[in-house]
Amino acid sequence: MCDMLFRRRQPISRLNKLRELFWPRRGFSRSLRYLSKRVLRLSATPHAIAAGVVAGVVSSWTPFIGLHFLIAFAIAYLVAGNMVAAAIGTAFGNPLTFPFIWAATWEVGHRLLGNGNPVSEGLDLEHSFSLASLGSMWQPILKPMLVGALPLALVSGMILYALIYIAASKFQARRRLQLAERARLRLAEALQETSV
Repeated sequence: MCDMLFRRRQPISRLNKLRELFWPRRGFSRSLRYLSKRVLRLSATPHAIAAGVVAGVVSSWTPFIGLHFLIAFAIAYLVAGNMVAAAIGTAFGNPLTFPFIWAATWEVGHRLLGNGNPVSEGLDLEHSFSLASLGSMWQPILKPMLVGALPLALVSGMILYALIYIAASKFQARRRLQLAERARLRLAEALQETSV
Protein backbone atom coordinates (compact mmCIF):
# COMPACT_ATOMS: atom_id res chain seq x y z
CA MET A 1 0.00 0.00 0.00
CA CYS A 2 2.76 2.42 0.95
CA ASP A 3 4.59 1.70 -2.31
CA MET A 4 1.52 2.86 -4.26
CA LEU A 5 1.46 6.21 -2.46
CA PHE A 6 4.89 7.24 -3.72
CA ARG A 7 4.82 5.74 -7.19
CA ARG A 8 4.64 7.97 -10.26
CA ARG A 9 1.64 7.84 -12.53
CA GLN A 10 3.92 7.90 -15.56
CA PRO A 11 7.14 5.98 -14.84
CA ILE A 12 10.34 7.74 -15.91
CA SER A 13 12.22 6.12 -18.76
CA ARG A 14 15.82 5.02 -18.29
CA LEU A 15 16.99 7.72 -20.67
CA ASN A 16 15.26 10.45 -18.61
CA LYS A 17 16.70 9.02 -15.39
CA LEU A 18 20.17 9.19 -16.91
CA ARG A 19 19.59 12.74 -18.16
CA GLU A 20 18.36 13.91 -14.74
CA LEU A 21 21.42 12.38 -13.12
CA PHE A 22 23.62 14.84 -15.04
CA TRP A 23 21.15 17.71 -15.56
CA PRO A 24 18.20 17.86 -13.14
CA ARG A 25 14.81 18.79 -14.57
CA ARG A 26 14.52 21.82 -12.29
CA GLY A 27 18.15 22.80 -12.78
CA PHE A 28 21.01 23.19 -10.38
CA SER A 29 19.79 26.49 -8.96
CA ARG A 30 17.16 24.70 -6.88
CA SER A 31 19.81 22.49 -5.29
CA LEU A 32 22.02 25.50 -4.60
CA ARG A 33 19.13 27.41 -3.02
CA TYR A 34 18.32 24.39 -0.85
CA LEU A 35 21.92 24.05 0.32
CA SER A 36 22.24 27.76 1.05
CA LYS A 37 19.02 27.79 3.09
CA ARG A 38 20.09 24.62 4.88
CA VAL A 39 23.39 26.26 5.84
CA LEU A 40 21.86 29.57 6.93
CA ARG A 41 19.23 27.85 9.09
CA LEU A 42 21.78 25.97 11.17
CA SER A 43 21.55 26.81 14.85
CA ALA A 44 25.16 27.89 15.32
CA THR A 45 27.13 31.09 15.43
CA PRO A 46 27.97 32.80 12.13
CA HIS A 47 31.63 31.90 12.71
CA ALA A 48 30.82 28.21 13.22
CA ILE A 49 28.67 28.11 10.09
CA ALA A 50 31.22 29.93 7.91
CA ALA A 51 34.17 27.98 9.29
CA GLY A 52 32.33 24.69 8.77
CA VAL A 53 31.48 25.40 5.15
CA VAL A 54 35.03 26.59 4.48
CA ALA A 55 36.39 23.38 6.05
CA GLY A 56 34.29 21.36 3.60
CA VAL A 57 35.39 23.44 0.63
CA VAL A 58 39.06 23.29 1.65
CA SER A 59 38.88 19.50 1.95
CA SER A 60 37.36 19.31 -1.54
CA TRP A 61 40.48 20.91 -3.01
CA THR A 62 42.58 17.94 -1.87
CA PRO A 63 43.03 14.97 -4.21
CA PHE A 64 41.98 12.48 -1.53
CA ILE A 65 38.52 11.46 -2.72
CA GLY A 66 36.79 9.34 -0.15
CA LEU A 67 38.44 11.19 2.71
CA HIS A 68 36.88 14.60 2.13
CA PHE A 69 34.33 14.20 4.94
CA LEU A 70 36.99 13.12 7.43
CA ILE A 71 39.33 15.93 6.39
CA ALA A 72 36.46 18.44 6.58
CA PHE A 73 35.45 17.25 10.05
CA ALA A 74 39.06 17.46 11.27
CA ILE A 75 39.48 21.00 9.91
CA ALA A 76 36.09 22.05 11.30
CA TYR A 77 37.04 20.67 14.71
CA LEU A 78 40.31 22.63 14.67
CA VAL A 79 38.68 25.94 13.71
CA ALA A 80 35.52 25.49 15.84
CA GLY A 81 33.33 25.03 12.79
CA ASN A 82 29.95 23.38 12.58
CA MET A 83 30.16 19.71 11.49
CA VAL A 84 26.91 19.80 9.50
CA ALA A 85 28.13 22.89 7.66
CA ALA A 86 31.41 21.09 6.96
CA ALA A 87 29.54 18.14 5.47
CA ILE A 88 27.48 20.49 3.31
CA GLY A 89 30.64 22.34 2.27
CA THR A 90 32.08 19.15 0.79
CA ALA A 91 29.41 19.42 -1.92
CA PHE A 92 31.81 21.89 -3.55
CA GLY A 93 33.71 18.84 -4.76
CA ASN A 94 31.36 16.84 -6.97
CA PRO A 95 31.59 15.01 -10.30
CA LEU A 96 30.96 18.25 -12.19
CA THR A 97 33.64 20.29 -10.41
CA PHE A 98 36.33 17.64 -9.84
CA PRO A 99 37.83 17.89 -13.34
CA PHE A 100 38.26 21.66 -12.89
CA ILE A 101 39.58 21.28 -9.35
CA TRP A 102 42.10 18.65 -10.40
CA ALA A 103 43.24 20.62 -13.44
CA ALA A 104 43.65 23.80 -11.39
CA THR A 105 45.53 22.13 -8.52
CA TRP A 106 47.71 20.20 -10.96
CA GLU A 107 48.65 23.31 -12.94
CA VAL A 108 49.21 25.57 -9.92
CA GLY A 109 51.19 22.86 -8.13
CA HIS A 110 53.53 22.31 -11.06
CA ARG A 111 54.07 26.05 -11.48
CA LEU A 112 54.83 26.49 -7.77
CA LEU A 113 57.21 23.53 -7.75
CA GLY A 114 58.85 24.67 -11.00
CA ASN A 115 58.40 21.28 -12.66
CA GLY A 116 57.61 22.65 -16.11
CA ASN A 117 55.02 20.78 -18.17
CA PRO A 118 54.88 17.17 -16.92
CA VAL A 119 52.69 16.00 -19.80
CA SER A 120 55.25 17.06 -22.39
CA GLU A 121 57.97 15.38 -20.31
CA GLY A 122 56.25 12.03 -20.70
CA LEU A 123 54.48 11.41 -17.38
CA ASP A 124 53.12 7.86 -17.47
CA LEU A 125 49.88 8.05 -15.46
CA GLU A 126 48.79 4.58 -16.51
CA HIS A 127 51.96 3.08 -15.07
CA SER A 128 51.64 5.11 -11.83
CA PHE A 129 48.03 4.03 -11.28
CA SER A 130 48.70 0.39 -12.18
CA LEU A 131 51.29 0.20 -9.40
CA ALA A 132 48.59 1.55 -7.06
CA SER A 133 51.04 2.49 -4.37
CA LEU A 134 51.26 5.83 -2.66
CA GLY A 135 54.98 6.02 -3.30
CA SER A 136 54.61 5.69 -7.06
CA MET A 137 51.86 8.35 -7.19
CA TRP A 138 53.29 10.80 -4.65
CA GLN A 139 55.95 12.61 -6.68
CA PRO A 140 54.30 12.81 -10.10
CA ILE A 141 50.64 13.25 -9.06
CA LEU A 142 49.76 13.83 -5.41
CA LYS A 143 52.55 16.21 -4.39
CA PRO A 144 51.86 18.78 -7.14
CA MET A 145 48.12 18.55 -6.54
CA LEU A 146 48.52 19.09 -2.78
CA VAL A 147 50.92 22.00 -3.28
CA GLY A 148 48.52 23.52 -5.83
CA ALA A 149 45.55 22.97 -3.54
CA LEU A 150 47.01 25.09 -0.74
CA PRO A 151 46.82 28.56 -2.35
CA LEU A 152 43.53 27.78 -4.10
CA ALA A 153 41.95 26.56 -0.86
CA LEU A 154 43.31 29.56 1.05
CA VAL A 155 41.93 32.12 -1.40
CA SER A 156 38.54 30.42 -1.85
CA GLY A 157 38.31 29.83 1.91
CA MET A 158 38.90 33.48 2.80
CA ILE A 159 36.36 34.71 0.25
CA LEU A 160 33.73 32.15 1.25
CA TYR A 161 34.26 32.73 4.96
CA ALA A 162 33.58 36.45 4.59
CA LEU A 163 30.51 35.93 2.38
CA ILE A 164 28.97 33.20 4.53
CA TYR A 165 29.73 34.99 7.81
CA ILE A 166 27.97 38.14 6.58
CA ALA A 167 25.02 36.18 5.15
CA ALA A 168 24.60 34.11 8.34
CA SER A 169 24.80 37.22 10.55
CA LYS A 170 22.15 39.02 8.52
CA PHE A 171 19.91 35.95 8.34
CA GLN A 172 20.11 35.37 12.10
CA ALA A 173 19.46 39.04 12.89
CA ARG A 174 16.40 39.05 10.61
CA ARG A 175 15.24 35.77 12.17
CA ARG A 176 15.56 37.19 15.70
CA LEU A 177 13.47 40.21 14.71
CA GLN A 178 10.78 37.96 13.23
CA LEU A 179 10.68 35.78 16.35
CA ALA A 180 10.52 38.85 18.60
CA GLU A 181 7.64 40.25 16.54
CA ARG A 182 5.74 36.94 16.76
CA ALA A 183 6.30 36.79 20.51
CA ARG A 184 5.07 40.38 20.87
CA LEU A 185 1.92 39.58 18.87
CA ARG A 186 1.25 36.44 20.94
CA LEU A 187 1.71 38.39 24.15
CA ALA A 188 -0.65 41.11 22.92
CA GLU A 189 -3.27 38.46 22.01
CA ALA A 190 -2.89 36.76 25.39
CA LEU A 191 -3.27 40.08 27.23
CA GLN A 192 -6.31 40.94 25.15
CA GLU A 193 -7.94 37.59 25.93
CA THR A 194 -7.31 37.96 29.67
CA SER A 195 -8.74 41.48 29.74
CA VAL A 196 -12.03 40.29 28.19
